[in-house]
Amino acid sequence: MKFDFLFQSSPWFILLCLLAGAIYAFVLYQISPTPWNKSTNRLLAACRFVGVSLICLLLLNFLIRQVTQSVQKRTLVLAIDNSQSMGVANKQTLNGVLSQLESLKEKLQEEDFEISWATLDGQNPEKATDIQFNQKSTNLSSLLSGIKNAQEGNNLSDVVLLSDGIVNEGINPSSEKFTFTVHTVGLGDTIPKKDIAVKSVYANKIAYLGNKFPVQADISAYGFQGKTVSVYLKQGGKVLEKQVINFQQKDDLKTVTFNALASQKGVQHFVVQVDVLGGEFSSKNNQQDVYVEVIDGKEKVLLMALSPHPDIKAIKSMLDKNENFEIDVKILTENPFPDLSNKNYDVLILHQLPDYFNSYLNIYKPLLDKGIPTLFVLGNQTGTTYLNQLNQVMRINSQAGQTDKVTGYYNGNFKSLNFEAESLDLIKQFPQVSVPFGDITLLPNSEVILYQKIGSLQTQKPLFAINSGPKKSAIFAGEGLWTWRLEEFDLTEKQELIDDIFLKVVQFLSAKDDKRKLRVYPISNEFLLSDKVVFETEIYNGIYEKMYNIPVALELKDEKGRVRKYNYTPSADNSKFEISALPAGVYQYKANASVLGKNEQSTGEFIVKDLQVELSNTTADFDLLRQLSAQTGGKFLSASQLSQLEKQILAHKAPEKIEANEDLKEFINLKWVFFLIIALLTTEWVVRKYMGGY
Repeated sequence: MKFDFLFQSSPWFILLCLLAGAIYAFVLYQISPTPWNKSTNRLLAACRFVGVSLICLLLLNFLIRQVTQSVQKRTLVLAIDNSQSMGVANKQTLNGVLSQLESLKEKLQEEDFEISWATLDGQNPEKATDIQFNQKSTNLSSLLSGIKNAQEGNNLSDVVLLSDGIVNEGINPSSEKFTFTVHTVGLGDTIPKKDIAVKSVYANKIAYLGNKFPVQADISAYGFQGKTVSVYLKQGGKVLEKQVINFQQKDDLKTVTFNALASQKGVQHFVVQVDVLGGEFSSKNNQQDVYVEVIDGKEKVLLMALSPHPDIKAIKSMLDKNENFEIDVKILTENPFPDLSNKNYDVLILHQLPDYFNSYLNIYKPLLDKGIPTLFVLGNQTGTTYLNQLNQVMRINSQAGQTDKVTGYYNGNFKSLNFEAESLDLIKQFPQVSVPFGDITLLPNSEVILYQKIGSLQTQKPLFAINSGPKKSAIFAGEGLWTWRLEEFDLTEKQELIDDIFLKVVQFLSAKDDKRKLRVYPISNEFLLSDKVVFETEIYNGIYEKMYNIPVALELKDEKGRVRKYNYTPSADNSKFEISALPAGVYQYKANASVLGKNEQSTGEFIVKDLQVELSNTTADFDLLRQLSAQTGGKFLSASQLSQLEKQILAHKAPEKIEANEDLKEFINLKWVFFLIIALLTTEWVVRKYMGGY
């Protein structure tokens, strides 16, 4: 601990304070003769000198800085890989290792270590033997990074990691840099086990009703060379297709492809299963589930343009990235009378329409009158006067042929769609596009995504805006989108930024407005077997204000037709409802509530998945653990060598970490100074009175 004095005025004033005290004492106690002796006179003079000097020092109001330093205890974290593959190991061996780690914790605590536990799922057990080995995947990189973040500021010197080295999620932990030493303890069998497994299954997430789609599966086998097995594609317990494969090597991998038919709408649950042969280590990994959403047709987008233009191809390339869009392109100068009678379009994109002369109004006006959500993409041939009569986004006061050159910048206050503001800064580097020159006024319910940037000047003129009113629409006021995509590829070797903006805007336009008074929906379309299924509930009155405390009846139906019923009442504090321990599968749900005397209903579906990644590979990988320890200066130990770990940790002479705390106090606020001054002056007064002085 040390003290410093911080002066708000010149420290030379201290001498004046002492001089004032000295003069006061000298003048008062040089009177002769006195009724007391010289020793008493000196004592009284000292009391007066110190008291007056302290009072003067209070006027300076200087600061006292107190710095306290302490050496932090060394911190050690015992990290446990509590995944399912660890549970495959010998139970007796695993429990023995956990007991040894518990003993190690007690011994190191006696050596003045701070000890804590860490697991994949953040369990905080009192004892190691309380840890549940039930995690569906292993991400050691995330585990170690979480320890690093949680122990920031502490003197973390060592981490002991108990694992089998099997990583099936995240990156290789040995590729990261850690500031602490990682000692690894390997548990498990590094010898491959005789087994057949469905290693992985691949299928498109979306298929269209009536179409066939591929389901591809990788089947691995160890120790079954020369054996033949059957692989099945099943749905609802019924075999849809069967294939026979033969394993020719001791360690073999075969790929099979099935062609499934999307025969009904909704999420469809398929199972890829392989025969169980005698002598297999485990039969739990002989099947895997796959879920495919079957939809009835695509969203139909009509891209209608005045004349050929590079922007048209750019827009079509963006939309082609979404498999759920079916795009029709109509160029009116090439085909002035397109046949639009056979399709009901969900979104209309008008490029440079209306033009100066409003030539093709009779073609697209009937589509606008139907209320089809529309995206207007402007250009040098756009007739802004006619555009103002047709759109609900903005009014443009511009003369024909008058244009300006601008680029764009993102509106940080735009919240209707999710964009990463930092990545959108790249737009500022894009080439200029041509926009109408003049005043632009936003209309009600309109929001700006991109503003115009002229040179280095960021204006408040909209470049890209959407309107979320009764007739959803949007306007991109520039010509030259194709140059933006080229520039983005030149800068990043990708075409994602601009494509993402346009795709989300078109998805926003194509989304159907939900006018239901009761909306019950799961927070995700997919849950893991260990997750709670969480439903969000929204109830509205006639003017779409939220209502609460209305009972809701929720019914779940699984693939086998079994029904589960629940009742709950959402409140303003909690509008969610949680369901635990649902088996894997596809569930259809139906919610009912009486809203203002009328029965309202909300329906949908969701998936509960049972991941089998931990069981698809149970062969321990000690090489990964050795590499991790070597890189961080730690030691790899097998379960039988665990007794050496205490010696390794104590032998690691980590640098001490000193923690310093600084405390600033004003001298005038110190209570002891006040009482000292009172004590000095009181002592002086009492002595003088006792000795007969005045």
